[in-house]
Amino acid sequence: MYRERASSVVGAVVWRGTASAGGAAVQRVVPDGCMDLLWCAGRLVVAGPDTAAHFAEWAVEGANVGLRLPPGMGPAVLGVPAREFRDRRVALEDVWPAGEVRRIAEKAAESRPGAVLEAVAAERLRESGGVDPVMAAVADRLAEGATVAAVAADTGLDARRLHRRSVAAFGYGPKTLARILRFTRALDAARAGTPYAEVAATTGYADQAHLAREVRALAGATLSTLT
Repeated sequence: MYRERASSVVGAVVWRGTASAGGAAVQRVVPDGCMDLLWCAGRLVVAGPDTAAHFAEWAVEGANVGLRLPPGMGPAVLGVPAREFRDRRVALEDVWPAGEVRRIAEKAAESRPGAVLEAVAAERLRESGGVDPVMAAVADRLAEGATVAAVAADTGLDARRLHRRSVAAFGYGPKTLARILRFTRALDAARAGTPYAEVAATTGYADQAHLAREVRALAGATLSTLT
């Protein structure tokens, strides 16, 4: 079972998943440009920005809880460039001091893990000064479907600087982020019941075959499997 809610950290989402009573469940996690702080089997883990599907195993014992941070927020919370986590799952104790992580883990075990993750992220954002506003604008414009060239013009960043700052903020360059966010828009539309041909036309794909190739490349599955 899976459910989510809007977080008190603006732009973030708290989610909770549990495996069925029959045993552990393998979950397909598709790229979305986000990073997550995870509480799984009593451990705190950072899920980096993915470029392909990741398969996560949920244990039956206890819930798996995560705080999904929107593109660009992860580095402001973690204090480490997003590129260090691309396509990786990293123990939080390898990022922050072990004593601090142990205290957070103890709180999560005693209370609501989602609320603990939110409080930690909110405190870190205050200390860091928050998300880089320029890169937040880049993510927003790409999510709207703007071209990389248009985003560069809007932000006043030349191609090389935009790429360098995007890799630090998002884990990959703006073209890759745009591709992933387009896939996310298409998946949302398909799950809402929009016919696939219309999904392709309205989300910027050349045709339905192009959409199908991109979905398989990023998610390792067909659109019908994901919806």
